[in-house]
Amino acid sequence: MLDMDTSDSWRRAFRVELRAQAVGLAWRGWPVLPGTYLAGSQWAGREGVESIGPVPVHADWQERIGTKPEQVATWWTGRPYSVLLATGVTLDAIEVPGHLGRGAARVLRAVGLPVPIIATPDDRWTFLVRTGQKLARPLVEQGDVVLHAAGSFVPLPPTPVQHGVVHWRVRPEVCGWQMPEPSLVQDALMDAITDAATYARGGRLVAAD
Repeated sequence: MLDMDTSDSWRRAFRVELRAQAVGLAWRGWPVLPGTYLAGSQWAGREGVESIGPVPVHADWQERIGTKPEQVATWWTGRPYSVLLATGVTLDAIEVPGHLGRGAARVLRAVGLPVPIIATPDDRWTFLVRTGQKLARPLVEQGDVVLHAAGSFVPLPPTPVQHGVVHWRVRPEVCGWQMPEPSLVQDALMDAITDAATYARGGRLVAAD
């Protein structure tokens, strides 16, 4: 009974944390939405359970974008919903594999440009940027770079996912909540691709010698 009480208390505390994050971001004008949440190995929150998530709880989620913080608070009063950011409104999100994200982060750090970065346990990194720019062709050609714009969404910390929790690599407070122009992040990603290709060529030459 004690273990059950402890588990229930932990779930309530975590739901409160998710709610606090969602409301805080809503006050800053971020279009947050409730998403399905982990229940064992499945995702709950809509009718039945699903194998893929998190996804918006409400079928009309795009019509709910821009909901006032007071209403946002009510969404998390009963369940530990994931915190989702609707993209293409005030922010876009560029999702990349971890090795490319780390390379771009080094480039940005070298020029003194902090950028909000989210990471997931499966080593996907997401850079938050202002809206309004398509992916440059070199990034599209990578095949594993995804631009989340209008009609899409991304999970925000501290949303639980399989094998862990979505977390900040660089918090938005570090850049004073000022989002970068997408061109700056895309340039850093392309620099990281070039650096990785140069390193790979050098490695093969050394091995050949």
